Amino acid sequence: MRYLPKSPAERVEMLAHIGASSIDDLFSVIPAEYRLTRDVDVPRQMAESEIIDYFKAAGAKNAVGYTSFLGAGCYRHYRPVIIDSLVQRGEFLTSYTPYQAEITQGTLQAIFEFQTMICELTGMDVANASMYDGSTGAAEAVMMATRITGRHKSIVAATVHPEYREVMATYAQHQGLPTEVVRYDAETGRIDMNALAAAITEETACVLVQSPNFFGVIEDIPAIADLAHAKGALLIVSIAEAISLGVVKPPVEADIVSMEAQSFGVAISYGGPFCGVIATKEKYLRQMPGRLAGQTKDADGNVGYVLTLSTREQHIRREKATSNICTNQALVALMATIFLTVYGKEGIRDLAVHNLAKADFASKTLSSQPGVKQLFANSPRFHEFVLQTSESPSALNDRLLEKKIIGGLDLSNWYPELGNATLWCATELNTREQIEVAAGVLATELVKA
Repeated sequence: MRYLPKSPAERVEMLAHIGASSIDDLFSVIPAEYRLTRDVDVPRQMAESEIIDYFKAAGAKNAVGYTSFLGAGCYRHYRPVIIDSLVQRGEFLTSYTPYQAEITQGTLQAIFEFQTMICELTGMDVANASMYDGSTGAAEAVMMATRITGRHKSIVAATVHPEYREVMATYAQHQGLPTEVVRYDAETGRIDMNALAAAITEETACVLVQSPNFFGVIEDIPAIADLAHAKGALLIVSIAEAISLGVVKPPVEADIVSMEAQSFGVAISYGGPFCGVIATKEKYLRQMPGRLAGQTKDADGNVGYVLTLSTREQHIRREKATSNICTNQALVALMATIFLTVYGKEGIRDLAVHNLAKADFASKTLSSQPGVKQLFANSPRFHEFVLQTSESPSALNDRLLEKKIIGGLDLSNWYPELGNATLWCATELNTREQIEVAAGVLATELVKA
């Protein structure tokens, strides 16, 4: 966008038109102590060539050539180059919410295809395409469950992503929705089933679990569903790592699935924007937040796409609205749609198996080093695992950084009872050589320690 500054004469003319003698008059309502009375300290103007050189130099300070073993809800996967080539087309990149079906068939079809793929992956009947991310999706799913059941209490597993739980607490604070956190089993890393059974009452609206959970462990969804449904509560399953559905049985026993689809071709981009989604049973369709695109036929029998359901407060009476989400995540959902189309059913499975194998090799190689123990080692998992070390995570990660390796996530802020524990992740982008180098650093430094 071009910047066209106003000339001094134009400023005088504009001020005269509104009856002000100077620009300072415009800010007279602001108390003097809060007004800046000096010139702004900014660098001199630069030529375009100088600006390009400046940003190249700034970009060179970024961490380039580092190996990363971080996961925890944000995952590094290969993005086929065709994704950016297609989403940067003008008809997609500049499109807005597809209110006018006659001129937004492409966007509506892309949303429809995304919804269809999500349903196939999760085993649900319907899915939307307009959550901000996995955390807000989980919170919206809990509110959806309270509308369906007429109850107001929710139960959340301690193994749900801690930041997801923080977002939920923010939502619940002003919704009057009390939430109880249920502990995990110290041996398995799964939700404690006895504690869960004791926590569920006739006032419980829903049980929220994550699978694979924050420790990378796969929860026993059928058993949890039985406990919840026995008391009339709904089961919500949050999925932070969508690629896991390539090998993990979809949570068909759940009533609502909240998922973060970032792994489907969405760049990490320093934390967003990501792609949240809610999928559910058809009978709960009317209480689903966001929007739903549908397929129909026109008067001539031609297939067309329409915005079938949009229950935001912009469109209907506020008291009937199921969400105040106002952004359009269709562009990010399109990235996921292209990713899933490129890989296909067999490709997604192969990719998931590849991730599973990398994590298995990494967990065994790293945990075999002196002073390293893998927690919850006997529980089923996908591509994340928890390591407990004899030295602090900060000291260990500092030494790994010297080798340009970003180690596991320090869990002490959320799970201090685990001691020196870190959460590691290995995807298809982590090579055997990288894993062995990391293991060598652990072995060498821990022997010294």
